[in-house]
Amino acid sequence: MELLVAALAAGTILPAVLAWSTYNRLMALDERCNTAFADVDVQLKHRHNLIPGLVETVRAFAGHESAVLTEVTKARAGALRASGPEMRLEAETQVGQTLTSLLTLVESYPDLKASAHFRELRMELTDAENRITAARRFYNLAVDEFNATLRQFPGNLIGAAGRLGRRRAFDLGIERVLIDEPVAIRF
Repeated sequence: MELLVAALAAGTILPAVLAWSTYNRLMALDERCNTAFADVDVQLKHRHNLIPGLVETVRAFAGHESAVLTEVTKARAGALRASGPEMRLEAETQVGQTLTSLLTLVESYPDLKASAHFRELRMELTDAENRITAARRFYNLAVDEFNATLRQFPGNLIGAAGRLGRRRAFDLGIERVLIDEPVAIRF
């Protein structure tokens, strides 16, 4: 009889403890994702602060290229207005794509590339992108761990019961080659 009571107690207490610990782990991982996203957000705001100076510098040398400059400005404004992680990810991807277009445009203007102010802004942008990359890497690792826990048993059951959904990794969609200072090869 005592053995039966002990078995029943273990059969109810063990799953409850497992569910409780899995729920706590998911909440901790979810919070880690939020913290990591906040770190990325700080770096993105720094990049946003660099964009107006970059646009004005390019405008001084290539003002007739207003379509690209307007797109960069619109993308930045959209990123600043975006709310929620999913909208931010989309908006920041657009910022990255327009910055790529802007930096591709710069290649056509040797005087602009030679400008000390532009070189300084480009170095600051490269530094900002390096910090964004590091913060994004930490965020993506946190998201991977969270998503993996949601796919594993009993995390899949606890996550479904708690209506926890998978998180999306953060890819800015920007080509680093165009941001980094190009290597000049002279013969």
